[in-house]
Amino acid sequence: MAALEEEQVMVVGIDDSQHSTYALEWTFDHFFTPPLGSNSPFKVVVVHAKPSATSVVSLAGPGIAEVLPIVESDLKKSAARVIGKAKEICISKSVTDAIFEVVEGDPRNVLCEAVEKHHASVLVVGSHGYGAIKRAFLGSVSDYCAHQAHCTVMIVKRPKMP
Repeated sequence: MAALEEEQVMVVGIDDSQHSTYALEWTFDHFFTPPLGSNSPFKVVVVHAKPSATSVVSLAGPGIAEVLPIVESDLKKSAARVIGKAKEICISKSVTDAIFEVVEGDPRNVLCEAVEKHHASVLVVGSHGYGAIKRAFLGSVSDYCAHQAHCTVMIVKRPKMP
């Protein structure tokens, strides 16, 4: 007799880019579409990595103490907008049981830690489509996760618009 299968977890990383919005929509269209609906084999966890105010403000010296609360407030508002957009997408795709998390830190580490925390079997990230030079300077979250995450990593690439 087969053992009772546990529901698998899919972590989807999002930011404020069109690339991650596309990846989230693509994921729902391909894994959570009717007639599957709520019978999908995956529980979905949507994760947004919010940078810390100190990582954004690279100034040193007098006045930084006054700037940090303003930057932190803006980062929280931005994170709320990102999660709000993700919730709208969930509603439009009839996904009602998604879990949403905002975690402070570098997206590479936040996503790999979310995979471990939730025992995810799949991590979905969007590709910004950076060239080799930009990728060398900025780093690639998807590349890092593909090599470091302890699960299958699906990199969703947004089609180029004509």
